[in-house]
Amino acid sequence: MQSDRLSRPFVGQTLQLLTRSATRPAFTPCIRRQHVVLLAACYFAAPSAAQRGAAAVDWQRVDNFSIARTETTVAQFSRFVAATKTVTQAERDGGGLVYEAGFVKKPGWTWRTPFGKPAADDEPAVHVNFSEAQAFCRWAGGSLPTDAQWVSAAYTEQRSQPAPGFIAGRTYAYPTGDTPAGAQCLDDCGPAARDRGVAQGARLSRGHGHARVTSTPPAVNGLHDMGANAWEWVDEPAGSTGNTPRRTRGGSWWYGQGPMRADQPQEKQADMAVVYIGFRCARNL
Repeated sequence: MQSDRLSRPFVGQTLQLLTRSATRPAFTPCIRRQHVVLLAACYFAAPSAAQRGAAAVDWQRVDNFSIARTETTVAQFSRFVAATKTVTQAERDGGGLVYEAGFVKKPGWTWRTPFGKPAADDEPAVHVNFSEAQAFCRWAGGSLPTDAQWVSAAYTEQRSQPAPGFIAGRTYAYPTGDTPAGAQCLDDCGPAARDRGVAQGARLSRGHGHARVTSTPPAVNGLHDMGANAWEWVDEPAGSTGNTPRRTRGGSWWYGQGPMRADQPQEKQADMAVVYIGFRCARNL
């Protein structure tokens, strides 16, 4: 009983101070529900609204989680770098990788300059390894999607009122629907892919480069580029550490329609930073 009496002034003062300084809408109700021993956990568990705002992620709800409508952009990653002073592995190494006759390092190719020249703000952020992608998503208030989350969002339409051409509850062969048409892939996705390709004049041994986000049509669940454009890191095997190979999903501009299908994931070493691997974030609701 003595400890209860002693704690009440502290609780009141702490609640008053923290509530005044809280910038998160859900923070104050959280504070009011907790005993003093849980205040620290309450305070630090909720992701920061300031971080979510800085990241400017456009979330789409899918079942019991949300996922970014687009791949993480150069502009979004730039804000993360400015806030965290991150220097990516590709920058430290003097350039990221591309596959030619095996993986080859391209001097000066980084997330800022994916093909050797400065990227537009709305290009996907590539040359980002698994840990860097996960760090961005944590900063943005989420995480990389699990493999199950990514597959659910990519192939099964879960909006109650889907856009024309999509049917609620239906699982499609491709993230674009029944066919790969409209995706930024090599040869199989329609002639527009060549026109959309952004390679900034780089000589590529294969493909036409990635597309700017939202330049391809929205597809299953209103998401862009879940099929092709850039492979996307997912947290599989979940919770692995070190340089364990991690799964990538969706295919890219370097490939035809095959890797867009759910049964054709790939994997890369976690520390690889490649011109056709990007990412998007998810968050639990």
